[in-house]
Order: sequence, then C-alpha cells, then structure tokens
Amino acid sequence: MLSGGARGAVRAWTVLVLVFLYAPLVLVVVNAFNSSRTFAFPPSGVTLRWWSVAWHSDGMWTSLANSVVVGLGATAVALVLGTMIAFAVQRHAFFGRSTVSVLIVLPITLPGIVTGIALNATFTSALGVTLGLATVVVGHATFCMVIVFNNVQARLRRLGTDLDDASADLGASGWQTFRYVTFPMTRGALVAGAILAFALSFDEIVVTTFTAGPAVQTLPIWIFGNLFRPNQAPVINVVAAALTVVAIIPVWLAQRFGGDPATTRV
Repeated sequence: MLSGGARGAVRAWTVLVLVFLYAPLVLVVVNAFNSSRTFAFPPSGVTLRWWSVAWHSDGMWTSLANSVVVGLGATAVALVLGTMIAFAVQRHAFFGRSTVSVLIVLPITLPGIVTGIALNATFTSALGVTLGLATVVVGHATFCMVIVFNNVQARLRRLGTDLDDASADLGASGWQTFRYVTFPMTRGALVAGAILAFALSFDEIVVTTFTAGPAVQTLPIWIFGNLFRPNQAPVINVVAAALTVVAIIPVWLAQRFGGDPATTRV
C-alpha cells in the first residue's frame, strides 16, 4: 500500500501527464471559436463563423470523402489478408512461420517515408500504374493489415484450439466450426482491428503523399496544404477540432469490442 504522500505524488504526476497530452488539443478546440484569423492565443473573441465557412468548403468535403473511401478500402483489404495470415500463423505449423510473422509486422515499423518511396517507385516505375485512390488504398493496406493481424493473432492465442477440437470431434465441418465457434469468439478482435485500421488510414499523410498523385487529396493532405495559407487558419482549426472530438469514437469502440470474449458482450 502506498502512503498518503506517495498517492498524492502519483495523482499529481498523472494530472501533469494528462495536461501534457491534452492541453494542445484543448487549444485547438478553443481556437476553433477564435474570432481571429490566426492561431493567436488567448482568443480575441468568440465566434461560430468559421464553422459555417468550414461547412461550406467544397475542398474539405471532397478530401473528407476521399479519406473515407480510402479508409474503408484499406480496412477491407486489411481485414481479409490480416485475418487469413493470422489464422495461418497461429493455427498451423510450417517452416518459416516466425519469419512470416516478422515480415508481416515490419511495414508498420518502417518510417513512413521509406514505405512511401518504395510504393511510389513500385507503382510508377515497375508497374507503370497511374497514381490515384486505388494506389492509396493499396499503400494504406500494407500497414493497416498489421493492426488486424496483431488483434486477431492475440485473440486466437488466448482462445487456444480446445473449442475447435471439440467441434470437430462432434462432427462439425471446418466451415461449421469457423462459423459457429471460431468467428463468434474472434468477432470482437475483428471489429476492433477494423476500427483501428480505419483510424490509422484516415490519419495517414506521409505514405499518402507518395501514392496519391497530384489529383487526389485526402483530408490530412488538405489540412497540411491549407495550414499556412492566408486566412485559412480558422477553417483548419475547425476541422482539427471536429476530428479531435470524432477521434474519441473509434477509440471507445475499439476498447468496447476488443476485450476478452469471456468478459465483453459483442
């Protein structure tokens, strides 16, 4: 048990860390209502004008739609490939299994600029493909797949194979075992992996820069491109504030569905 002084120190340190993490985000939200056209603080006044301007920004809505399309596409690809590889690595013994695991996780550990340059060279020089939304989806899927793979593999490792073996002993086929036993027990991990993969894709800017081409803008690229333009700071603040609030949703959902199936209702 900690003494009263130690508990007080832990609380103070916790508050300090939370302030360090979230004070900049609070500043962004406050500036979204700042009547000034700059990032000046403290605010010179309070207004909702910039929210109306951002709402009527065609560029923002177009880039937002592109980000959603790319996120959904990359998540779909990541779910299929990441789940298949997780089952292969966790449920089957084969030569080089540990090497495969390392190679699957490697893309998310590489610097984004290295992945972006490699993908750009592959698409443009090796394959002669025109850069667009499709190439962005493929680029994002390379690291989104890691999220799904890690979630599903961790769940399969905790579950073991006892229930699958019991299902097979009772005469169920492989498909029946997967449908009625394995899938319900891994569904939470799949949902959590999909949510986190979408959030990671939605936020990506470095790989997107190298794989999107000049004709495609996702929301992060649109924000970065307008960040230092005259009179655009208020709109950027509004979009950033809205994204800060919306970002809470996937985190909560991932925690909600990513828990152990024995203790979490799905």
